[in-house]
Amino acid sequence: MIHGDQAKAGKPIHVTLNDTAIAVLNRQLGKHPKSVFSYKGNPITQVNTKAWYKALKRAGIDDFRWHDLRHTWASWLTQNGVPLNVIQEMGAWESAEMVRRYAHLAPAQFAMHASVVDHMLNGTNLTQPK
Repeated sequence: MIHGDQAKAGKPIHVTLNDTAIAVLNRQLGKHPKSVFSYKGNPITQVNTKAWYKALKRAGIDDFRWHDLRHTWASWLTQNGVPLNVIQEMGAWESAEMVRRYAHLAPAQFAMHASVVDHMLNGTNLTQPK
């Protein structure tokens, strides 16, 4: 849970962790007495640091911001059929408009949902040849 006083919109955000995230957190146990992530014994308090930019350079990544990780996460979910309203809730976006930016990434999902009507009409005279 991200408490409201730590969130951009001032509202608490429930965070559901997958098995991969839990495994990463478990690997951090015992590395620092108070903080989850640390570097050379010091807690990491910022993410846009020299270390971040050096890591991007080592990985050969240009023009990438910390916030792009959120965009990638939402894109992956969209491309794998997670409904936009679920992504909105998980990502704590205030408006559906913000999440709809990712809709273009899932045309196959829209076709699948559109075919629901085909299944409903199957067996009626509307689907029979004249």
